[in-house]
Amino acid sequence: MSTTHGYHDHKSAYLRRLRRIEGQVRGIHRMVDEDEYCIDILTQVAAIKSALQSVAVGLVEDHLGHCVRDAIVGAGEDGADGQARAEAKISEAGQAITRLLKA
Repeated sequence: MSTTHGYHDHKSAYLRRLRRIEGQVRGIHRMVDEDEYCIDILTQVAAIKSALQSVAVGLVEDHLGHCVRDAIVGAGEDGADGQARAEAKISEAGQAITRLLKA
């Protein structure tokens, strides 16, 4: 059985963005290796952090719009078991959001 994740429809965009972030990280590595100015490096770190947060927000939106929505819709069809699955998905999403906010 194959599971389609919420980000599936945007997978190529996420992969492009992550490759760009990966390149930015390599750029910081090069900057440190070449003894660049601290503030310039910190500026790049902030840009990477912002880019990662953007990816995270997109993934949360996709998760809520797909996985959590499907669990809630299924809860009405599957009775108590479905309700428990829906509540678990909502809790899981809340915990993920909490971890993102603490980061």
